[in-house]
Amino acid sequence: MSARALFLDRDGVINVDHGYVHRPEQVDFVPGIFELVAAARARQWAVVVVTNQSGIGRGYYDEHAFRHLSEWMRGRFAENEGRIDAVYHCPPHPRDALPEYRKDCADRKPAPGMLLRARDDLGLDLAGSVLVGDRPSDLEAARRAGVGTRLLFDPDGSESLPDEPGVARIRTLPEAIAWLD
Repeated sequence: MSARALFLDRDGVINVDHGYVHRPEQVDFVPGIFELVAAARARQWAVVVVTNQSGIGRGYYDEHAFRHLSEWMRGRFAENEGRIDAVYHCPPHPRDALPEYRKDCADRKPAPGMLLRARDDLGLDLAGSVLVGDRPSDLEAARRAGVGTRLLFDPDGSESLPDEPGVARIRTLPEAIAWLD
């Protein structure tokens, strides 16, 4: 039997997007994120982070800094009755990157690669899963992957919302808990 998953973008959903966050002291967690992840875990859902991380490709920080921050964040979730099952990232950028990272990548949102890899690695039911993102590109990646519910975290209501089934806007992260049932 396939498992359901809560997919989360990182910057702007898990942590406040201060721009290329890569050290623990830069992290301010978005209010409600620990409650949302704990609710998913209580329902036996996998929790998966899918994040582009072009800051690596641009040379602002390296893979080691990203891995260190990811492990630190996982520790904070464990302390708050949550668990992150997997973290997928895509540092390449088609234009604004160092030469070794300047390329198209099937994982870079809005492409669905990270979600499809998670499906294959973790045995996930994408149609029964939920993605919370703060940009249209997050929702588009989820649509292309076949994620059944796509939630735009948009506290001020300024982002345009696609008019299609399975898409909704949330203003606070705890609102997403209702979509897990």
